[in-house]
Amino acid sequence: MKRLLVLAALSAAFMTSACITVIDAGDDDDFGWHGENAQPFDAARAECRASTGHGPHSDAFRECMAAKGWTRS
Repeated sequence: MKRLLVLAALSAAFMTSACITVIDAGDDDDFGWHGENAQPFDAARAECRASTGHGPHSDAFRECMAAKGWTRS
């Protein structure tokens, strides 16, 4: 019984570990970023800001973030 409980807990942990939601408090809207098997959010955001020269409301920025595994909701 204990073994089953441990297996269930590990399964739940693995199923939820691949999906991440980040609410970007620096933005002035209520949108969040969702990533599955994505690069770390802060690094991806910094790279996209530097490479596009635009903020999170531009299409270029969103495309850059999508290439790193993040989508805007």
